[in-house]
Amino acid sequence: MVHHPRVHHPRVVVVGAGIVGCALADELTARGWRDVTVLEQGPLFTTGGSTSHAPGLVFQTNVSRTMTGFARYTVDKYGRLKAGGRACFDSVGGLELATSAERMRELRRRHGLAASWGLDARLLDPPECAALHPLLEPGPVLGGLHVRGDGLARAVPAAEAQARLATARGARFLADRRVVGIESSAGAVTAVHTERETFPADVVVSCAGFWGPAIGALAGVTVPLLPMAHQYARSGPLTALAGRGAGAPILRHQDRDLYFRLHGDRVGVGSYAHRPMPVDLAELAEGAHPSMLGFTRDDFAESWSAAQDLLPALRGASLEEGFNGVFSFTPDGFPLLGESRQLRGFWTAEAVWVTHSAGAARAVAEWLVDGRPGADLHECDLNRFDSAQLTPSFVRQRATRSFVEVYDIVHPLDPPGPPRAQRVSPWHARQAGLGAVFTEAGGWERPLWYEANAGLPQPARGLRRDPWSARNWSPIVAAEARATRDSVALYDMTPLTRLEVAGPAAAAYLQRLASNDVDRPVGTVVYALLLDHAGGIRSDITVARLGEELFQVGVNGPLDLDWLLRHRPADGSVSVRDVTGGTGGLGVWGPRARDLIAPLADIDVSHQAFGYFRARRAHLGDVPVTMLRLSYVGELGWEIYTSAEHGLRLWDTLWEAGAPLGLIAAGRGAFTSLRLEKGYRAWGADMTTEDDPYEAGLGFAVRSGSGDFIGRDALAGRSPSTARRLLTCLLLDDRAGEYVPLGREPVYVGGAPVGYVTSAAYGYTVGAPIAYAWLPPAVAVPGTAVRIDCLGRMLPATVTSDPVFDPKHERIRR
Repeated sequence: MVHHPRVHHPRVVVVGAGIVGCALADELTARGWRDVTVLEQGPLFTTGGSTSHAPGLVFQTNVSRTMTGFARYTVDKYGRLKAGGRACFDSVGGLELATSAERMRELRRRHGLAASWGLDARLLDPPECAALHPLLEPGPVLGGLHVRGDGLARAVPAAEAQARLATARGARFLADRRVVGIESSAGAVTAVHTERETFPADVVVSCAGFWGPAIGALAGVTVPLLPMAHQYARSGPLTALAGRGAGAPILRHQDRDLYFRLHGDRVGVGSYAHRPMPVDLAELAEGAHPSMLGFTRDDFAESWSAAQDLLPALRGASLEEGFNGVFSFTPDGFPLLGESRQLRGFWTAEAVWVTHSAGAARAVAEWLVDGRPGADLHECDLNRFDSAQLTPSFVRQRATRSFVEVYDIVHPLDPPGPPRAQRVSPWHARQAGLGAVFTEAGGWERPLWYEANAGLPQPARGLRRDPWSARNWSPIVAAEARATRDSVALYDMTPLTRLEVAGPAAAAYLQRLASNDVDRPVGTVVYALLLDHAGGIRSDITVARLGEELFQVGVNGPLDLDWLLRHRPADGSVSVRDVTGGTGGLGVWGPRARDLIAPLADIDVSHQAFGYFRARRAHLGDVPVTMLRLSYVGELGWEIYTSAEHGLRLWDTLWEAGAPLGLIAAGRGAFTSLRLEKGYRAWGADMTTEDDPYEAGLGFAVRSGSGDFIGRDALAGRSPSTARRLLTCLLLDDRAGEYVPLGREPVYVGGAPVGYVTSAAYGYTVGAPIAYAWLPPAVAVPGTAVRIDCLGRMLPATVTSDPVFDPKHERIRR
């Protein structure tokens, strides 16, 4: 990410003195940025926002490695902070409980996540759970997950303690300053206006919590979060807690959407079980605590009954006080961090809860001061959404779902809920007619498999699945993978983001951004990486040169478009345009692909005339197309693109001609299996900015002999032999494939976790599950025996050279 033009002492205005704003001021001033002004519309430091009423529970385990890292730093930092002579964090431990078999399975999964991310976690039986908490009885409990380092953050004291540290270094904290305007010039922020004053600024960071959309609107920036009310209540005094509550762990009873903490001899109960309660900012009352809304007891009745079932000591106790507190929810449940592309110098650190506050603030401070955060933030980047995902309706519906699913068991392959079918390929109707089972990603409908293929021959292995890995999967996936290897299949590549890069400086511009040599003759396709200045992998891309001044660049989504736009020359010599929505793309792959394409094409498609990694313009029948000789499944074939108005004609032309060849349509399930057999990496899963090309096995995509590119200097002296860890192929010994990892599972050697799985699937061609994992170099040696913890089952696996299928790449070069 390119931050604001470097100034010796940038003037920073932080909007909001909640825990995130205070943490950011502390982190910025600790790095030498002293001209920091924090504006708060309420009093300091009980501001009336979410921080003021946050219950402060910090459960660190998260499906996201980044979010877990944020929480770990929060625990570490607040454990060292003191306010009023007391630590700002009380490490009482966290206990997540299971009262159903499904939740117990989920706790085994979460135990694996904790091991993957380096947390000290233990699975406990019911008596062990009860022994940790004075009110818990083992009756309804099947087991629990105990994380020793979890605990309680004292949010307001932690905010004030960080503010005092920042103030000692020169920061200013000003109360009763409601921001009413953000001034800009030439596309960059210049000042912040309150009702009485103006504060010049080179950088403005919105840390306004649920007020974020209103602050963003002042800057002309969409901040996609929804304020929602969440219920919290306290019991009256309990005699059962007299002298026994000290050190009791925080509890989660996620089967009933509840959490618990102690307040002396009282119990605090938080609930996500109630109806969603979106909040209109315009209707919030003025006063000391605008984010604490009136308690709606009827909504809490079911939760109070469930709380009493878990903690019988609550029976007969009074429900002494409660409120509906306003918090921020985003469409995907992740924070909103980074600089807006709409206005340079306008940054956000929004939708950050107390759990992740210090870690998120550190990441934004690193990003501002050093030009890059120390952690991968692609899940949290403000610019990660497509424009269709920024509509008020989309944000409201998906953020509401984020609230509903806070404690739900969400499978890694579960498709999102409504709104759906926002973006569909030109042949969506044909796919639906074939019984496509759709998922969605990036707003695009994507077939997982097609029910029309139910009668295809299936491999002998890989068809038995445990209930977890069988979700969002069908044996049809195996049949589609086999048909691709044996004949020919159509894969929908429309959702692959395509950028048109054009202009007299286009070649030099891409050469500067890409790790590989893309300034090649017209008709050449090059695989390359987008690196940051530290050599981390921002993305992997394909660059097809269609003309002297025209390129088609296949990228991974909005963040890549953002990166390219930020690096465009200011003189207009390069244009960058997202053309995805006006086009459609099909992968035509399999050993009979040429038999299908040759009779339709008006060009020679032999290997000699149209080699691998080449691009040609042509007609298939009467459809104008752009053809790229690429294959993500390791078979002969092409990516074929046309404009949207020709989409149905292209599909029908191929479908009719392919009938005698056994042509099928195949989905993402088969695609993932086939790509892993070929060892093709998926950015965001297998590698991120935290990894360099040599660690990820992509050193071949780095040109080191000629020309400069972003990240080149940082890679000097690096090689596979200097790697801290290596992306490694594992072949599981369970040939039946009943238990197949899905990603993020820990990998063990000698009883200790040494790494974690990034991607996995059953390899139907090789007859065994395949997993890729980050492992230490000493372990990443072919033949090394490891074990993968899959929902508590230790699956034996062996490190192997990759790819495991067609290692000489002979099939794609026919």
